[in-house]
Amino acid sequence: MPGYKIAEAARLLGVSDDTVRRWIDQGVLPIRQSSPIEVPGEALAERAVELARAASDPTDVLSSARNRFVGLVTRVQRDGIMAQVDIQAGPHRVVSLLSAEAVAELGLEVGSLAVAVVKATNVIVETPKGRL
Repeated sequence: MPGYKIAEAARLLGVSDDTVRRWIDQGVLPIRQSSPIEVPGEALAERAVELARAASDPTDVLSSARNRFVGLVTRVQRDGIMAQVDIQAGPHRVVSLLSAEAVAELGLEVGSLAVAVVKATNVIVETPKGRL
């Protein structure tokens, strides 16, 4: 079973090292008594899922798409009939290209709450050769 050092766990969860240490002290994250201390991969995965649930989807939409990223619009760049919209959803930056008309109709502007919905038939999964 893989284990992650505190700094690695913090980067993967998008929080500070101190936050991970606090969670360990509070019993939120278990550790392996090793040198250096490690957080078991399974526990880290469970915590990542819990944190992802924290941002609830404000829409009341039924959809077959399972990849929904709730976040804030951080940039809107219009260029003629097209626009680029950046959404920061937790540690994830989602960039979408859409029509300038759609941006106007949706009322998208910096600071707006938005949901990026991703439905893809191809998803590439990679594993790093080394550690983080």
